[in-house]
Amino acid sequence: MLTDGHGRQFPYLRLSLTDVCNFRCSYCLPDGYRCDRGDSELTLAEITRLARAFATLGTRKIRLTGGEPTVRRDFTDIARAISASTGIRTLALTTNGYRLAQNAHAWRDAGIDAINISLDSLDAKRFARITGHDRHAEVLASIDTCLDAGYRAVKVNTVLMRGVNDDELERFIDFSKARPVSLRFIELMETSDRRAFFREHHVASTTIRERLLARGWLPCVRLPDAGPAQEFAHPDHTGRIGLIAPYSKDFCTSCNRLRVSSRGELHLCLFGEGGGLSLRELLAGDDQHDALVARIRALLTGKQAAHQLHTGEVGSTRHLAQIGG
Repeated sequence: MLTDGHGRQFPYLRLSLTDVCNFRCSYCLPDGYRCDRGDSELTLAEITRLARAFATLGTRKIRLTGGEPTVRRDFTDIARAISASTGIRTLALTTNGYRLAQNAHAWRDAGIDAINISLDSLDAKRFARITGHDRHAEVLASIDTCLDAGYRAVKVNTVLMRGVNDDELERFIDFSKARPVSLRFIELMETSDRRAFFREHHVASTTIRERLLARGWLPCVRLPDAGPAQEFAHPDHTGRIGLIAPYSKDFCTSCNRLRVSSRGELHLCLFGEGGGLSLRELLAGDDQHDALVARIRALLTGKQAAHQLHTGEVGSTRHLAQIGG
């Protein structure tokens, strides 16, 4: 298992397939995606070699991210190839749900067994204002479609923002009452492109936690390959609720995930300085496998103990679509 200099193990990889996103979310890409890079995205063959290398290093879970990963025409082929990699036990997807309802069964058959769907409002008009798209009904339908398709885990991601959608907290909590989903409240994070937006709309995770505890929600034990959320359960609710709270004390002590961009750059931290560390030159052929494994292991020694978000240091991440959030 990959281990860094602080004793943390890393069974979880977040792999961005593209920077491109077809939504214009106010907290990420309010003006839409702007193509400003000339280098190409990783090919199917490169992605397959990358997944094999991380599996050799003990990675058991890979999450496909973006941008919006499903805009790639070869998305289903990528899912099928990664799920066939020996040692990968969970292949997950984070999506805005744009194409999900009509593809949920096919993607499940391709090997994806866990899915996160972004839903930042339960009101259709507000959803359109936040995302730039009038797709609210389709996204809601996709949640039920995924439950019917037999995904092992169906999660709903919500970024609560002051003055935007924070008045929907109680409605979202009730949303989980009869649905076997995990609702994730993600604390708004500061990026270099959205500093003013963060200052105006940030909602502290402690506020949400206090509301949950007051309503009888209880913390759950965190699994070894779980994401960053602290989950809560309630005896009267079928679903669970998770908090992703990057500004909380000791958030980084349980870090178990690495990130690779769609251009083959290893990011040791979402908010690290200096950008990514290139792996691409070692993805050209199968005969480079051992060298690729050795480089990943060596680069991990440079991972810092924690980010510096609490001091306003956001690293080189311009927006969350850049390397998959």
